[in-house]
Amino acid sequence: MQGSSVELNDLSDEILLLIFKKLDKAEVLYSFLGINQRFTRLVHDSIFTNRLTLTKGVADGLFDRLDNQKRERFRLQILPSIRHKIEWLGVEASSLEDILLCTSYPNLNGLGLHGIEENTVLRIFTDETPLTRLLQDKITSLVIDTFLSEDAFTKECLHYGSSDWDKPLFQIPPTISSSTLLELHVILETFTDLSPRIVIDNQKQIPSLKHFSLYSERDTDKYNELIVPLVYRMTNLEELNLHLVVYCEKRFIGGYDLTRNIISRLLQLNKFVFNIRSRLPLNDQAYLSSNEDSQRSFNGFKNNKIISCVDYFPDRKEGQCHIYSYPYPAKYYEYITNNFPDGLFKYVREVSLYDERPFEHEFFIKIAKSFPFM
Repeated sequence: MQGSSVELNDLSDEILLLIFKKLDKAEVLYSFLGINQRFTRLVHDSIFTNRLTLTKGVADGLFDRLDNQKRERFRLQILPSIRHKIEWLGVEASSLEDILLCTSYPNLNGLGLHGIEENTVLRIFTDETPLTRLLQDKITSLVIDTFLSEDAFTKECLHYGSSDWDKPLFQIPPTISSSTLLELHVILETFTDLSPRIVIDNQKQIPSLKHFSLYSERDTDKYNELIVPLVYRMTNLEELNLHLVVYCEKRFIGGYDLTRNIISRLLQLNKFVFNIRSRLPLNDQAYLSSNEDSQRSFNGFKNNKIISCVDYFPDRKEGQCHIYSYPYPAKYYEYITNNFPDGLFKYVREVSLYDERPFEHEFFIKIAKSFPFM
């Protein structure tokens, strides 16, 4: 480290900052804070201290843990020295209390809880703890990213709702409806089979919330029983982001449904970003909606541009309708079929294909043009 620090010390502040910006913020602080006065001054820059996340996603729903040495250094040295600069802090479950309670954060207003388990969520949101008081008094933006085991889905489903999105969500406790909370972003690994009475039993409104996002790549058949009633409680919502896979019994989710169940109920809503793939079993229905029917349901929709793609798979006896606001916001585009409507998807990094008809050469040319950053 001494040899490399001497070489780095020969560089100008501008060059060093360019190098540091390419690195992970937490690694920059851990590696360079305290080496010498110059490096300490540089890494105290707001670029590295305002928004700090002390974990990384390593797999679906799993997050990297700080080793003991790093955790202790952050807890005892680094965080106390920059505490007044931190406005956003992201932590992994095992380091939650060590990091959040090691010092005071006078300007902290945003918090990311990653890889957090159900019992921990329940405790910090329902018990009277220092963490509960922190959430009530200071936090205006909250991200919950929860990985729950299958056992956890069935054990405590009547007590909480969750978070790639599931339990801490559907029965949001009173602390979440704190007057300070303006943003809530929830990522769920799966939807547990929750009873509809959970929502009915918890009708407390969340009037302070202005921005809500819900993301899940797993199927749910509880759209009408859980998701729609939950959104109803957010009476003053201004921005809504839904990324869902919904299993429907009678008809696909389309523009008429979103207008009736979402838009008409949220009078303050001015931005609605969605990516919804609904699935429907084929049971000898007298009429099956076409792509034109689905697209027509968005006539007069205030959103800039809505894309709809309807497919039927006779062998699997299932239909699929994919609707999304454009530009497409997600990193993944799943179950692309031969009916793919093309376009430019600059955020997508991974796709999956599915169809009962073979894909032809022209189709792959279209895919290559539509996903240049895949």
